[in-house]
Amino acid sequence: MYKIAVMGDVDSVLGFKALGLDVYPVAGPEEGHETLHRLARENYAIIYMTEQLAAKLTTDIARYKDALTPAIILIPGKEGPLGIGMANIKTAVERAVGADIL
Repeated sequence: MYKIAVMGDVDSVLGFKALGLDVYPVAGPEEGHETLHRLARENYAIIYMTEQLAAKLTTDIARYKDALTPAIILIPGKEGPLGIGMANIKTAVERAVGADIL
């Protein structure tokens, strides 16, 4: 059975616990690196990650870009959106459709 996790700073991810998602607050990129790879090994199909954390883990996220699982989906953190998540969606749509439709 696959699971869903949320990673990021504690203030940004704590609310997702009320939705029944597994929440993993991380303090920095070192802890984020370890947590991401552990979750990938532990049958997590979807990992939501704050854009602020993702900006520090670009090489780690790239490792799973073409893998079936986990799907890493970037969400805005408490500081607001950085635009990284939307840029990733735009790139994925361009690859799938063959043109920029957004």
